[in-house]
Amino acid sequence: MIQLREIKTKKEMKQFVTFPFSLYKNNQYWVPPIIKDEIDSFDQDKNPVFEHADARFFIAEKNGEIVGRIVAIINNYEVEKQGIKKMRFGWFDVVDDLEVSRVLIDKVKEIAKSKNLEYIEGPIGFNNLDKTGVLVEGFDHIGTMITWYNHPYYKDHLETLGFKKEKEYLENKFSFNNVNIDKYIKASKLIQKRYNLQPLNFTSSKNIMPYVEEMFDLFSKSYSKLSSFVPISDAQIDFFKKKYIGFINPEYIKFVTDKNGKLVAFAIIMPSFAKALQKANGKLFPFGIFHLLNARKNSKDVTFYLIGVDPEYQNKGVTAIIFEEFHKTLLKKGIENCIRTPELEENEAIRKIWSDFNPTTHKRRRTYRLDL
Repeated sequence: MIQLREIKTKKEMKQFVTFPFSLYKNNQYWVPPIIKDEIDSFDQDKNPVFEHADARFFIAEKNGEIVGRIVAIINNYEVEKQGIKKMRFGWFDVVDDLEVSRVLIDKVKEIAKSKNLEYIEGPIGFNNLDKTGVLVEGFDHIGTMITWYNHPYYKDHLETLGFKKEKEYLENKFSFNNVNIDKYIKASKLIQKRYNLQPLNFTSSKNIMPYVEEMFDLFSKSYSKLSSFVPISDAQIDFFKKKYIGFINPEYIKFVTDKNGKLVAFAIIMPSFAKALQKANGKLFPFGIFHLLNARKNSKDVTFYLIGVDPEYQNKGVTAIIFEEFHKTLLKKGIENCIRTPELEENEAIRKIWSDFNPTTHKRRRTYRLDL
């Protein structure tokens, strides 16, 4: 008999967050979150995402043991302002028992119908800055701190329960040695001169802070036409700024500005924290923080987290300026591999940006849809 329990207390939330630690125990590819950070991100008093979203958290139990979890999410901006009658679900983890998945999904369906929503999509988070998609290829590659990992049977469970593919995401990587920098140096100089642009580099996180709001404005302009886009509020931007900007290497944030100092392009990369997070095993203290700081300083792999170009400057080669600046930085660091975050298969513009680097698609993930 499978029983469903809604999360109501901090103790229960810790059970919700730590369930994957047993599900993926000894799995060399799963990357655990920091438990406290994950719990805080689900706290309505701490995460401003709840200003525009509602979420209910559920655990499935069988014979007294936790066997599954799920979050049912309604992004109110998406439903009320964009008119997209969608129920989201995320943080979906289950043992290999179809009935467990059925019970969890049935609860999401029940909530969706009670709110007169038209379909369910997942796994996805609250907005575009959250993790997205169930892994369908690439189970033998280590995850990243900004993606979910899952067992191969997740796809089978969802499809058996009637879900159809909604969006496909590709994850690509390339060797730093693949970068033909001579081409980009030449293009960078030409584009800077033609459009009166200049790169903006940083050595201090403090100097980045005044640009963060403008960066997210540009992020919204860059991605607003994609089917997955949901706007990010000022409070969420401030939350992101306080939580992440100070931890990202300042030299790993690159901007391009026009003659008036207006931001026209940006990119953020991060050291790969995957192996450091595995060593930390969910805890910052006493030793986890040292593993993360060591990765921040010495990781030979980097993850391209965000990149955005003002639509007015797209298809004008502005990314050549960014790549030239990154090449200088990554060469000094001795970087070996560059990993890209999940990108929509339909996003041809982003694929063109990376085409010269001979990337390989090492993972695929997708969201699934169920019409009600």
